[in-house]
Parts: sequence; structure tokens; C-alpha cells
Amino acid sequence: MSQLPIAMQRRPLFPFFLLLFATTLLAFQSCRKRTADEDVVAIADSLRQVQLDSTQKELNELRELAELDRREMENEYEDYAQQYRVLKVQVKDSTLRSQLEAKELEANRLLAELREVKAGNAAEIRRLREELTTVRAVLQDYIKQVDSLQRRNETLIAERDEARREAAGASSRAEELTGERDRLSQQVAVAARLNATGVSVRPLKKNGKEARKTKDVKTFDISLTIARNSTARTGNRTVYVRLMKQDGSVVAPAGSFTYHNKSIQYSAKRTVEYAGEDLRVTLHIPADEFLTPGKYAAYIFCDGQQIGSGAVTLEK
Repeated sequence: MSQLPIAMQRRPLFPFFLLLFATTLLAFQSCRKRTADEDVVAIADSLRQVQLDSTQKELNELRELAELDRREMENEYEDYAQQYRVLKVQVKDSTLRSQLEAKELEANRLLAELREVKAGNAAEIRRLREELTTVRAVLQDYIKQVDSLQRRNETLIAERDEARREAAGASSRAEELTGERDRLSQQVAVAARLNATGVSVRPLKKNGKEARKTKDVKTFDISLTIARNSTARTGNRTVYVRLMKQDGSVVAPAGSFTYHNKSIQYSAKRTVEYAGEDLRVTLHIPADEFLTPGKYAAYIFCDGQQIGSGAVTLEK
């Protein structure tokens, strides 16, 4: 076979390399396109993941804030219930105490509802927050009422204590005046008391002469003078005489009268009219009984007081 010219041998290779180049370029471009699409998808996936992470983080933060808000509301409900309990103890008015007790129960009920509600139940939490606002406002109103009542009570206590002090002072003054009056009354009574002076006890015989021996005595004459006293009341007075033997018995008991809240016997009595001047009085006591030797004492009484005494001694 004869060889072809060089020019004719090179001409068929050019189209082949051109085709190879075009094929390679197309394959490269196709590869680059696929790589770019994959990069876009990867970037989009990354962006979506970032958004999801950000959203989840925000949700977690909102949940935490909601939980903190609920705990704060729980604390407030507990605090308000405690304040109602304290106010209830401070008041004595039964009606107000019943109202405070009802409000305490309401605060505890709302607290129990809050603890049961889920953190995601925004509507219920919003309702309980509004209820909390109402509880807070009502509590403030009751605090003002109790404070006003306490101030009023303190004022009344102060007025009562002042009145008691004044009453005590008046009572003390009244006691002083009563004591002074009693002392003056006693002084007047002492000053106005009658006084018997010159008391004489004369045992007499049947013939009226004075006797010295017991066997001769028929009568005892008791003479005395009611002294002048300008402070004593005037008018009729009853004078009593008790003639006593040595053994303590009464000679010729004729009746009884009251002396120091006790009833005692007398030997003779006489009603006289006293005019504030010296008044001579004589009383007679019969001696019809057996008389023993010894001392015979006569005690004079008037107006419930002993006003004088005298004595005589008889021989056997």
C-alpha cells in the first residue's frame, strides 16, 4: 500500500479531538451544575436548621418565662392568703372576720387552680392573672378598713384609759372627801356626845337615910348631871343606869336596851328633856334582893353611849 501524503494523514484527527473536547466540556459543565445544585440544597437545609434551632430556643425561653411568671403568681396568691389570715386574727368584728375568711378561702382556691393549669394554657393563666389583680385590690381595701378600725380602737382605748384615770382620780377624791366627812362626823359625834358628871351612888335605908351595910339597903339613888353641850342636839333623851354587883350581875334588872349592837339589861331608866344646859337627873333602883358586901358600880348610858359611872362600897 502506498503511503498517503502527510497533509492527508492529519486531516481526519482534528474533528475527533474537537468532538472529544466538546464532550469533555459538556461533562464538566454538567458536573459543575450538579455540584452547584447540591450546594444550594445544603445551604437551604442549613438555613432551615438554624431557623428551627432559633425558634426552639425562643420557645424554650418563652416556656421558662411563663413558668417563672406562674411561680411569681403562686407566691403572690400565697402571700395574699397569708395576709388575709393575719387580718382575720387582728379584728374582733364577727362580720368582718367572716368576710376575711371567705377571701382567704378564695385566694387558696385560685392558688390551687393555678398549680393545676398547664404552662401552655395562656387563656387560663390570663384569667388567673386578672383574678390576682382583683384579689390584690380587695386585699388593699380590707387592709385600709382594718387599719382604720385599729386606729379608731386605739383612740377609744386611749379615751377609755383617760376616763378611767379621771374616774379613779374622782373616786380617790371622793374617798378622801368621804373619809374627811367621816372624821368630821366622828368629831362632831364626839363633840355632841353627852357627858355625865358628878355621878353618885347612894344606898338608902327605909327611912331615907344613907345606909352603909347591905342589910339596911332598901333603895339605891343614882344622881348625876348631864353637862352643858352646845353642839349636842336638844330634846327628849332616855338615860339608862346599870347597877352592877361584884360578880357582874345586874341589880334589879328592869328591861334591856341596845348598846354596840348588843342587848343588855338596865336597872333603871328615865326620859328627860335636854336643852343643851346642865341638867340634874336622879334615878331610883329598888334593892329587894339579897345584897352581898362589896363594891356596887353604876354605869350611865344615853344615845347608845356610856356617858359616866360611879360606885359605892357596902359593908356586911
